[in-house]
Amino acid sequence: MEIIHQLSHPAPVARKHSKLTRTRHFHPLIQCQYKPIVHFIHKNKPRSSSATGPVRAGWFLGLGDKKKNVVEMPEIVKAGDPVLHEPAREVRPEEIGSERVQKIIDDMVKVMRGAPGVGLAAPQIGIPLKIIVLEDTEEYISYAPKEETKAQDRRPFDLLVIVNPTLQKKGNKSALFFEGCLSVDGFRGMVERFLDVEVTGFDRYGQPIKITASGWQARILQHECDHLEGTLYVDKMIKRTFRTVENLQLPLANGCPKLGVK
Repeated sequence: MEIIHQLSHPAPVARKHSKLTRTRHFHPLIQCQYKPIVHFIHKNKPRSSSATGPVRAGWFLGLGDKKKNVVEMPEIVKAGDPVLHEPAREVRPEEIGSERVQKIIDDMVKVMRGAPGVGLAAPQIGIPLKIIVLEDTEEYISYAPKEETKAQDRRPFDLLVIVNPTLQKKGNKSALFFEGCLSVDGFRGMVERFLDVEVTGFDRYGQPIKITASGWQARILQHECDHLEGTLYVDKMIKRTFRTVENLQLPLANGCPKLGVK
């Protein structure tokens, strides 16, 4: 969801006559233990704690190796699954406080933080309900160059849980930046988003809420609300900017618009 910035923290690995280092990549970056019930969810397999490659991610990539005692969590659904390409349904008011919905919310937060990411929508764990969670921290932001976060107007904000969100733009100013998605692993594309939005809905306790957001937080909200309409960032991206994570820093092709505020 953001331009990637890589930091490395070598970890020595002992060999017979030499020492090698293993580099961990940090990629600051918009994309349940239930069995599917009426297309509701995909059983997840425990995440491996022995993976040596970069951690998978979308809005935010790679805080390092997974912890050893990993609790089983829902699997992140990947592009191609119909649940990601069809509109989700609203949560009925009487459902919001139910044990089932509260469990879904708890699992979404765990999956988002475990990825790690800065946003997640319920369809991304196979549940076609209008629920999103998002959070950006000083730690995540610290992995990106200051000039990038300044250009993106990126600031930390506490965990937000929004049920049945409705998004409206506030003004016509927009910006072009790269986005990624936990459901479209390993790729990025440039997407134009409004700079200022307002989102109304309900919190996890069923109380009405209204969020006025700008900059990067507004981008995350737009990305996650798109998921609830069956839309991925690749449906909105400037196609010629689509690229792998490894090629993110390469120049844009001739004719592509420039990054930044329009």
